[in-house]
Amino acid sequence: MKNNKALGQHWLYNRAVLEEIAELAYGGVEGEGSRASVCVEIGPGLGTLTASLLRRFDEVIAVEFDERLAQNLPGSFPGKNLKVINDDILNVDLNFIQKKYVIAGNIPYYITSPIIRKVLTLKRPAERVVLLAQKEVADRLVDEKETVLSLFVKNYADVKLGPVVLKGEFTPPPKVDSAVIVLKPHAAIVGDEVFELIKRGFRAPRKKLVHNLMGLVSKEELTRKMAEIGISLNARPGDLKLNEWQKLSYHLSK
Repeated sequence: MKNNKALGQHWLYNRAVLEEIAELAYGGVEGEGSRASVCVEIGPGLGTLTASLLRRFDEVIAVEFDERLAQNLPGSFPGKNLKVINDDILNVDLNFIQKKYVIAGNIPYYITSPIIRKVLTLKRPAERVVLLAQKEVADRLVDEKETVLSLFVKNYADVKLGPVVLKGEFTPPPKVDSAVIVLKPHAAIVGDEVFELIKRGFRAPRKKLVHNLMGLVSKEELTRKMAEIGISLNARPGDLKLNEWQKLSYHLSK
C-alpha cells in the first residue's frame, strides 16, 4: 500500500529489528520491569511491528490515524486479540486500560515531542515506552548538553537508547537514520514551577543563562544566588542538569 507522505509514514521492514523492538517493549533483551499483558502500539501502519507484538502480548491496542490502514489492519491478523482505534494518538485517552501495559511504536518524526510528552504524563503511566524516532532527537535525550525536552523526559522517566536503525531499512527511506528510545516512567522529580524557570532559561539557548533570567531578580541577586549553588556565571541553559534547575528555582523563590 502506498504511504501517505503528509503523515510521515515510513515502514520498517527489517524483521530482526522489529523483533528487537517488540522484545524491548516486552521487557526482554535489555528491558527492565515487570511483564505487561497489554501493548498500545502507536502508528501500526502495515502491521509489521504489530505481528511481533502479538507474539508476546495477550492484547495489542493499535492506534492508527490513517483510516485506510486502520480498516485493513484487523484482516491481517484474524483470530488475534487486536483492537484498532482509528484516531490521532494525541487525542486518545488511554486511562480505560486497567491492566499493566506498555507503549511501543514507530512514530512520525513531526510529532515526536508531543507524543513523548503525552505518554509520560498519563494518569496511569505505562510500564515501559519503546519508540522508534529520529536519531538526532534520540541522541539529544542522552547528550551531555540538555534541552527542554531532555529535561522534561528525565523528570518523568529513566531513558536509554536501543538500536540505531539506518534509513535504508525503511520503505520509503526517510532522509535521516532512526534510533530506539526506551523510557521507564517514574514519578515526577520536580514540579511545574521549575519548568517555568527552565522554559525562561532556554528562551535564547546559546546565550548565557544569567542574561535569559535577567528580570526575575536583580542582576546582583541573580549572580549571587547562582554562585551560592555553584552555577558558573558563564553557564548556558544546556549546561544545567535537572537538580541544578531545581536548586536554582528554590533559591530564586526565597
